[in-house]
This record gives sequence, structure tokens and C-alpha cells, in this order.
Amino acid sequence: MTEATKITPELLRGMRLPEPSGSVDKKARGSVLVVAGSVEVPGAALLAGTAALRAGAGKLQIATCSSVALHLGLAVPEALVLGLPETPSGGISPESADLLCERSKRNDAVLLGPGMMDKEAVAALTTGMVNSLEGPALVIDAEALVCLDTLREPLCRREGRTIITPHAGEMASLLEIDRDAVEADPLATARRVATEFKMVVALKGGCTHIVDPDGNAWFYESGNVGLATSGSGDTLAGVVAGLVARGAEPAQATIWAVYLHGQAGNRLARSRGPMGFLARELLAEIPGIMAELAPPR
Repeated sequence: MTEATKITPELLRGMRLPEPSGSVDKKARGSVLVVAGSVEVPGAALLAGTAALRAGAGKLQIATCSSVALHLGLAVPEALVLGLPETPSGGISPESADLLCERSKRNDAVLLGPGMMDKEAVAALTTGMVNSLEGPALVIDAEALVCLDTLREPLCRREGRTIITPHAGEMASLLEIDRDAVEADPLATARRVATEFKMVVALKGGCTHIVDPDGNAWFYESGNVGLATSGSGDTLAGVVAGLVARGAEPAQATIWAVYLHGQAGNRLARSRGPMGFLARELLAEIPGIMAELAPPR
């Protein structure tokens, strides 16, 4: 098995994204359900949902806390926004798992985790959804990652239809090991989780490693420090979900998303400095980078 393949424009041109024909409707471009946000961090759902649309998804639903749903609906008029019961701490109640799994049947990809802060509630909601979700691809990010070690069996049953996007600290919490151990050999750690849990892993860092359930690996090392900012991970997870929804295979979508996210950061760093841009500004750069890599018409 090779160590890892570098992600380059040439590699991406050899794994072209699905392109809808001119006659399709928005449903044919793929539907995404983003389960995200809290009273404290409602903007994570906005970033992730908008990123999914920028990546080419045709329809967006956002499920979030009821007290912020109206505001989010006004901020993202393209989305159907569903207000869910809240915990006393301002998180999404775990009792919403069945409703979300039922609603997921009408979507091609589900993103779970950005901006969710109530740790116990997030773990219970994630457990309920992973155990019951059928059909769509599932992208798991942020706090929803930490409880996955208890969900190996249902994740393996999904047979590669799950994608996780942890940084080193989240991966350490998932495996209950020191962060230093993850950072000492990130590729081996990502490969271990990908093969044991039968899912695609994007282990974020100065060099991001992507590994599929068969152990095949890719890496992207051309990002910059400006991407280490609030909301950046929410944006990346949304791009992954959007690409999967429009028909890309899970590993393909993750490889493309990591490149698009990194290159968007590089463009902004050149014009504003490496620490002079916000995560929301990545969103406007992504479609242009995709267009540059698309085959000529």
C-alpha cells in the first residue's frame, strides 16, 4: 500500500465531479440536510449550509434550535429551516433524532455537528441518528465526533457512506489518546480509524490527510494559517456534504473539498494577508476554483 498521494489540480481533473445537464431541476442537483448550531453558535449552521450550496447542491434544509431558526431562515433565504426542541443549555434536543432520520430520507447527504455545544445532548443525538439513519451519506464534524468510538458497529454497517472531518484534538478525544500521539503520525491514525470504522477520514492540520475505508490515502499540504480560524471547519464540512449530495463518491468529495477549501484560503491570503480573512469569505471563492478545474465545454 502506498503511503499517500498528493492532491493536485491534475489529480482532480482525473476524478471529475458529476456535472448536471442543463435540463435538470434543483432536486437532481442533490439535497442536503444540515443539523447544526446552538443558541450560542447559530452561525455555524449558516456557514455549513451556504458552503453546501456553493459546492453545487440544489436544495438545502437546516435543522437547528427553535429559538434561532427564524433568524437563520432570514439569513439563509435559500434554505428550508426547521426549528427543533432545545435543551436547557441551548442545544438541539436528542429527542429530535427520529424526526431527523425521517426527514433525512428525502436528502442525499446529511451533515451533523457544526456549532453544537451541549456535549451530552450532542452525543445522544449522534447516537440516535447513526443507529437509525439509512440511505444518505453522513458527514460528521465537531462535537458530534467525540462519541463515535461507541458506534463502531452501525458505522461499519454504513460501508463507507460516512465521512468525518476531525482536527487532531477531536481525533484524540475520539480514540481516547493524547493529541501528541495523533500529531506524531497523523496518517497512521487516520488510516486506523478509516479502516476500523469503515468510513472516510479527513484529519485536518497543516497537512490534511484523507483516507478511505480500504486504506487508500491522499494529502493536501498547501494551506495556510489563515484557515485556522473560527468557522473554517464548518465551511469545509459543508463543502463535503454539498459535493456528496450532487453525486460525488465520499472519498472523491472529501479530496475535492479539502483542495477547494485550502485554495480558497490561499487566494484570500494573497490579497488580505494570511490572518486577514474570515471563514465566511471562503464561500465566495469556492465556485470559481471549481470552474477552473472543470473540463472545457
